[in-house]
Amino acid sequence: MTFLRRTSNRYSKLGKGRKKKQIWRRPTGRDNKMRERRRGYPAKVSIGYKNAEKEKGVVIKSPKELERVDKKSIIIVGNVGKKRKIEIAKKAKELKIQLSNLNVNTFLNKNKLKKKEKVKANSRSDLHKEKSKEKKPKEAKKDESK
Repeated sequence: MTFLRRTSNRYSKLGKGRKKKQIWRRPTGRDNKMRERRRGYPAKVSIGYKNAEKEKGVVIKSPKELERVDKKSIIIVGNVGKKRKIEIAKKAKELKIQLSNLNVNTFLNKNKLKKKEKVKANSRSDLHKEKSKEKKPKEAKKDESK
């Protein structure tokens, strides 16, 4: 269940059509119906809404942790950088483990394409550098003759 601030559906600055702005703020105010828990108003955050341990899943932050986890449990890739995320994805593909917040095949394919594009861009820049080096000696000879 998602809990949103009371008037998040009204204003853009509070999250209307903007996911990042849709956050929970405790309702305060003398006549706030949500604070009073009236019928027909959104629910407030309280202890009874806690998720079960099985639903939570296991947060993984390194490829070594993947080996220790059961294949049946829900596995979530934690807050890691791209390099480590690629390592985790490769290991998961190798062990045939599904990650709940990462589609392994598409993620690895996108990174392969980006890597190829980067290599092409680097080769182009190298050619450009070589051409500029060739031009510099000619310019130096002109300066010497004067």
